Amino acid sequence: METLKRKNAELSALLEVSMILNSSFELEKNLLDAMKTLSDQLDMNRGTVTLIDKKTGELRIAVAYGLTKEQIARGKYRIGEGIVGRVVETGSPMVIPDLGKEPLFLNRTQARIEKDNISFLCVPIVIKDEILGVLSVDRIFNEMVAMDEDLRVLQIIATLIGQAIKIHGAYERERQEKEVLSTELRSRYSLPNIISISDKMQDVIKICLKVAKSRANVLLRGESGTGKELIAKAVHYESERSSMPFIAINCAALPETLLEAELFGYEKGAFTGATGTKLGRFELANKGTIFLDEIGDISLSIQAKLLRVLQEHTFERLGGTRSIHVDVRVVAATNRDLEEMVKDGRFREDLYWRLNVVPIFIPALRERKEDIPPLIDHFLKRFNKEYEKDIAINPDALRSLMDYSWPGNVRELENTIERLVVLNDKGVINEEEIPSYIKEHKTMKVHDHNDSLIAEKERLEKERIIEALKKCNFNQSKAARLLGITQRQIGYKIQKYGIK
Repeated sequence: METLKRKNAELSALLEVSMILNSSFELEKNLLDAMKTLSDQLDMNRGTVTLIDKKTGELRIAVAYGLTKEQIARGKYRIGEGIVGRVVETGSPMVIPDLGKEPLFLNRTQARIEKDNISFLCVPIVIKDEILGVLSVDRIFNEMVAMDEDLRVLQIIATLIGQAIKIHGAYERERQEKEVLSTELRSRYSLPNIISISDKMQDVIKICLKVAKSRANVLLRGESGTGKELIAKAVHYESERSSMPFIAINCAALPETLLEAELFGYEKGAFTGATGTKLGRFELANKGTIFLDEIGDISLSIQAKLLRVLQEHTFERLGGTRSIHVDVRVVAATNRDLEEMVKDGRFREDLYWRLNVVPIFIPALRERKEDIPPLIDHFLKRFNKEYEKDIAINPDALRSLMDYSWPGNVRELENTIERLVVLNDKGVINEEEIPSYIKEHKTMKVHDHNDSLIAEKERLEKERIIEALKKCNFNQSKAARLLGITQRQIGYKIQKYGIK
């Protein structure tokens, strides 16, 4: 009867210890709770986990139940020293039936005033032939309990502890790597690191610094290629949410059904092909920031669902009924005239006001030409490193690039510099290597007083698109890549300008 009772107690203790060690990543707390379970359920007192310090090679008590902080601090051993050190050295368990008669027992912690009639059991913590430390317990000597049974239980628990230590180590390494990456991202995308010397962009940076510390939604306005996603990342990494996710999605890149699934996720069986549950971008961005690029391209039905998320911070996955709550900061961007779209009924006015809490207008590159030289210098350094070259730029070539109006903005400038670096084998970019369309249309000049700046810009943009289409044998995808814009944008502009 006593044997059966003991077996049940062992199984119960093993189950509870296993659940405790897998309950969280708080390793020290879990180990302490596990030692308490051994004391409460199996009369194994002063449960102690002693681990090898990889830096010093010394053994130190990591956790002990029934010892004071002072006693734990004294628990230090060299490998081979005392019973604990001997178990690490040999990799074999040791059982001391009576501590009072064992000269190897050092009582380094000074926790045991009376040692007679106390047994000491010590087993190595081993994972894949690597000894991590030892697990030891005290036990009042009891002839009714076989020591080999106690050892068997302790060896199982030592294995569970070893697995928990390994998992925690992997978790800590991953957490530290994420912290390093997050620090690098914060440095890379911090607002002071945005390449700009112009007053207009400095004003943008000042506004971003102010709004980043708030919870307000931001609407970035500006032409394609002006760097709206870069600004969105900078706002995120300057905010209190910088350690949480930054999730971006281009709303114009997906059809309506796919966009809805991407934004809000779906449940298994929601539609044909939905073989499992998928988290949406809003769930992935929880506690962080979501960047909704090309917000002016979403349908009215998705606008309604997006409005609910902004108002109530809840939504349901496709095919689901459970409301999911999220805490997400929204940064949206568009190059569309949302005010005109609101008038035409193509964009919800209530959604417009929800998004347009803090509007930030990013100037086109032609409006801040003083930023062109530092941007060129930045791109030259980056592509020289990437392609293992050392290319410089001739002053005449730089002037040609300065005189150009850059309808594709910073993205077009970036693509142009990359192309010039890739094709250059002389070490210097000369003016003759500058693309002809840049040299032929250096400036966007007003031809007569009745010509508006917008009309001139559109004329130049149309000419650039036609030239790119001709170069690419009228392949719209290739022409879009050449111009540094999306296929959807070039399709829209072809239709807008009536290009045949």
